[in-house]
Amino acid sequence: MKPRQLVLDLPHRAARGREDFLVTPANAAAVAMIDGWRSWPSHAAVLVGPPGSGKTHLVEVWRQASGAGVVPVSALHEDAIPELMAGHALAVEDAPGDQLNERAMFHLLNYARELGGKVLITSAALPAAWNVALPDLRSRLRSAPVASLGVPDDALLRGVLVKLFDDRQLAVEESVLSYLLPRMPRSLEAARLIVAQLDAAALASKAEITRPFAAKVLAELLAPPLFDDEM
Repeated sequence: MKPRQLVLDLPHRAARGREDFLVTPANAAAVAMIDGWRSWPSHAAVLVGPPGSGKTHLVEVWRQASGAGVVPVSALHEDAIPELMAGHALAVEDAPGDQLNERAMFHLLNYARELGGKVLITSAALPAAWNVALPDLRSRLRSAPVASLGVPDDALLRGVLVKLFDDRQLAVEESVLSYLLPRMPRSLEAARLIVAQLDAAALASKAEITRPFAAKVLAELLAPPLFDDEM
């Protein structure tokens, strides 16, 4: 019997033609903050979440909406701020980094306020845990709204798997998802890698993606070093 096509039964929003960004309780607050970026109470906001939680996706959504540039926190230097803020919006990823340039970050936030611009900062930790020494920067960060992305829940992972299978025009049975969800690493990157590997393995062996087939491929993927503790 031909596998039935899975149905994507989740609210979703288009990431400006790049991909659909699925919304579940794990990311709803963060999505709301990004959607409301024009109304942030300060000129900066902080997006917090563990690796694989979807921070990069939301930065891309915001970049498309705001025209922002995107740089790693290591690119922050005081003399570079005017150029970085030329578009009046900037995303700074992976703060605080190995060694945060606190004066440059403070200068960036002040410059954004003077311009009426916006800065989105991403981090794996809340700003209070950054051990910032500069009092004025601590004050600026305290005034910035913070939204946290949780570890992807089953609803989000299921929706992402369904979309990834659909993008590759792969019809799989519900039993495949039921097998993968409790056993896979809890990250969006893991979902992408699993679907890509299933597609490649099915093509190479001219096989359908069944539950036993998925079990075999997942077992191979879970062997180091394809996944690590940060995923």
